[in-house]
Amino acid sequence: MTGSSVGESGERPVPGRGVLEGAFALLEAVEAAEEAGLTALAARSGLPKATAYRLLEQLAELGAVERRGVHYRMGRRMFRLGSGWQPHPGLRAAAGGPLRRLAAVTGATAGICVLGEGRTLAVMGVSGMVDHLAPVQPGVSWPWTTAAGKALVATAPARIPWGPLPRSWRREASRIRESGVALDREDLIPGVCCAAVPVTATGGETVAALCAMVGPSQDLRRLAQAVTRAGRAVSAGLRGM
Repeated sequence: MTGSSVGESGERPVPGRGVLEGAFALLEAVEAAEEAGLTALAARSGLPKATAYRLLEQLAELGAVERRGVHYRMGRRMFRLGSGWQPHPGLRAAAGGPLRRLAAVTGATAGICVLGEGRTLAVMGVSGMVDHLAPVQPGVSWPWTTAAGKALVATAPARIPWGPLPRSWRREASRIRESGVALDREDLIPGVCCAAVPVTATGGETVAALCAMVGPSQDLRRLAQAVTRAGRAVSAGLRGM
């Protein structure tokens, strides 16, 4: 049967979209809505209502979504699978100890971040003094212009986000590469200062950034030194795996 044929149910597949693509479009719609009914999810995903219903029921049987009356929400199976994701093999194991020690010594909110869809995406974090302003929880994202995002973009040109870069970026990126640290003095979030360093794997490839966030009354230079030590520890752990 070709991709343009009519199925047994009589519905015609959406041109250019496979079953998997449609299922993921629905999962993204469920994630964005948190909980919604069939009509809203079909509209958000761009799928015909009959197709959306069939896929949602199949996803519910697999545990990828949960059905609550006439509404759907993300299922436990997706949560379990998603929690195991990491941008580089062994990163969670290598970063856990250094992150906890960094937070304990500095009191900072600390985390590991990567670039995702042109934004800074938190992968893991440890609670600290600015949780109320910038909690670092897996899946939380900010504009790429965070200190962590700048550390990633400056050291991994292939991952430069979409869109034009500021005119001053080339000079700032050079400073980050020379010092090994990116700093944010309430540039993005009032009341939050941040220091971040790249985390590298074997061969020197930048795979993530380690960041620590504190209040403006804290010594950012001292924080940068602590973050640099923690970043080196994570990188050494990765290279030793």
